Amino acid sequence: MASEPLRPAYLLTGSDRPKIARAVARLRGRFGDETIEHLYADMTPGEDAVAACNALGLFGDGGRLVIVDGVEKWKAADARAVGGYLESPTPETVLALIAQELKSDAPLVKAVAKGGEVLQWDVPKRRLPGWVAEQFKRLGVQADRDACETLVALVGDDLAELESEIEKVATWAGEESVGARDIELLAVHAREAPSWGLSDAWGTRNVGEVLAVYESEVHRTEPFLVGSRLAAHVTLVRNAQRLAAEGKATRDIAKTLGVHEFRVRKALGHADHYSSDELNDALVRLADLDAALKGNSRRPADVELELALVDVTRTR
Repeated sequence: MASEPLRPAYLLTGSDRPKIARAVARLRGRFGDETIEHLYADMTPGEDAVAACNALGLFGDGGRLVIVDGVEKWKAADARAVGGYLESPTPETVLALIAQELKSDAPLVKAVAKGGEVLQWDVPKRRLPGWVAEQFKRLGVQADRDACETLVALVGDDLAELESEIEKVATWAGEESVGARDIELLAVHAREAPSWGLSDAWGTRNVGEVLAVYESEVHRTEPFLVGSRLAAHVTLVRNAQRLAAEGKATRDIAKTLGVHEFRVRKALGHADHYSSDELNDALVRLADLDAALKGNSRRPADVELELALVDVTRTR
């Protein structure tokens, strides 16, 4: 869009809002600020948008850009107005229509396709890790698959929030590559989510690493929260282990448990180091920890937590 001749109209739609925003920015870069008018569909019907295009064209002093945001709210009459306009559009004027997701047979899609260009950018949830990798690459940063999946699992599927986190991590990384651990340290704490460093160390049955992670990071968190988060992870591992033993695939397990597939893969990796009885024992020990932290022990909370961490990691 930056170098090719501009079409009379563009319809920019889809779930990839960051990409749409960049496309609009490129469009704006080809016009002077004084030649751009930004309208909103909830206050501007199709006929008024067409009138803005025609009126702006009367000045005859170069290209004009009319942007209308939120056109998924328009009705069939608005689409007909745009279709009629595109039969004889004003020279050097571009109409840019921005919409949330629209069906391919929507009247507005058909109207713009006849005289302009429809640009639809969608990112299915299953492709989110790949999308994250592409954004890191765009910013000159290499991120491996684990890093991308970790970010999606922690942040969710809101592309705007993901892009914000990607930009933050990329700024920190500079030209260095990014791994899952970097994502956990940078993105997780920003959202007050639990560090996965502890659960990963527990998952590999590394007592020394569990205590090291606790000393370096987790000790800043309330012991009760650390215990409850680890208990939740152990529960996930136990459930994933059970479903896998029943012959369920990773994707089916994720759907059944209502978690991201990446978390299931991580949980199954941890399950390889524990028997079902050991996982049950770990949950009993963490329940005892919960009771101790709620007043059933005279020992300091951090001492109770450290003892429990050692017990659940080396359980045999």
